[in-house]
Amino acid sequence: MKTRNLVLTAFTIITFLFAGNFTGSGNIYVQDNGVVTVQSKLPFDDTESQLRQLVAKNGMMVLAEVNHGKILSMTGLSIKGIALFVGNPLVGKQLFTENRGVGLIVPIRINIYEDKEGKTYVNYVKPSSRLSSFNNEEINKTAQMLDQKLSMLTGMIAK
Repeated sequence: MKTRNLVLTAFTIITFLFAGNFTGSGNIYVQDNGVVTVQSKLPFDDTESQLRQLVAKNGMMVLAEVNHGKILSMTGLSIKGIALFVGNPLVGKQLFTENRGVGLIVPIRINIYEDKEGKTYVNYVKPSSRLSSFNNEEINKTAQMLDQKLSMLTGMIAK
């Protein structure tokens, strides 16, 4: 009886661990660590273009970018990948007024990449999961608004 209970307990823990890694529906995944990953319905180049347009149409702007593919091509690795740093100066002003340390987290980094099978994904870390460490009610409100905005933007390109 002890062995059966031990096996049942181990099975329950393993099931819980695997079930907790990803939550979401369709091809939108939210990991426990705040990373949101969305499979795009578009190819890589079209996803990047569409995301840039959506960012601009929704009161944000691309403030900087890192072209992972170009950088890694120097090592001989050929990938499609880019990180866009997006934000809104007025929202940034709200956050930086509360705590200058938010510069570690904003602007928000949105990663676009193509996997080995040619599927395109967009991922980002939920601002609320990172900004909550500042323990500030105003920052938390802004972070929740950013979570909603990013969810809406990536939802528009989701498969």
